[in-house]
This record gives sequence, C-alpha cells and structure tokens, in this order.
Amino acid sequence: MRVEKGRFKEKHASEASTDPEIELAVKQKIINGTVSCADAATIAADLHKTMPEIGVVLDILEVSLTKCQLGLFGYENPKKIVTPALSVEKELEAAITKGLLNGRLPCNSAWKIAAELALPKIQVSAACEALKIKIKPCQLGAF
Repeated sequence: MRVEKGRFKEKHASEASTDPEIELAVKQKIINGTVSCADAATIAADLHKTMPEIGVVLDILEVSLTKCQLGLFGYENPKKIVTPALSVEKELEAAITKGLLNGRLPCNSAWKIAAELALPKIQVSAACEALKIKIKPCQLGAF
C-alpha cells in the first residue's frame, strides 16, 4: 500500500496506538521531522523491540524515515545511493537466492546476510541491484 508523505498513519487501523517507551525514544531522535534508519535500529536494540514496532510508531507520529542503511532511499541527491556491484561473489549470491521470498529479498534478510557474511549492509543491496533483485518489504514499513 503506497501512502503519501505525511499520511503514514493511514497504513494502520484508526485505533492503533503507540508504545509510550518507543514514542519517547523516537521523539528524542527526530531531526527536521525525520529519523534515520540507523537511529530506528538503535532504538529497537536499546529497548529490545522489533523494527516493525518502531516503524508503526514512526508512522503514527508521521515521522519520515531517512538514510536507509541499504542505500535505497532517504538521501538528498540522489535519493538512492546504492549502485549495482561490479561483481557478486558466489557465497553472497547463494545467500541472497536462499533468502528470496516471492522473488524479492526482505530487508531483514538482507541485514542478516550482511551480519552472517561480515559485510556492510549496502554491499548486500549493491549485489541485489546487480542481480536485479528488489529488496522488499522494509522491516520498518517504509516500502
């Protein structure tokens, strides 16, 4: 479901509410109406919450997400900073292929692959770009 900027809470039931602990942590990280993906991940880790839980609070508070750690969105110009890898090692390609769900690699799977192979997250997304594999869905619900 594509939602216009500034209307993120429409993705959720009208009675959806926020976790007060997450809400406070998010509000402390807001800069110009946005929170970075890295800050959202830090909040999740610090509070022992899931990324989807953080994403719901961001949506309900109408906070935009910036600087995707996979380089897919949220940067100035260009908005997407990831570029296709020149080559993809077989081990990385196999891990990506194994993680596919309906032909796409979920964001959380991309993060797991990066951790398992000790690679920067953006290197996994660069491999996906080279392999013409979309990363979706975002674990924070951005896409």
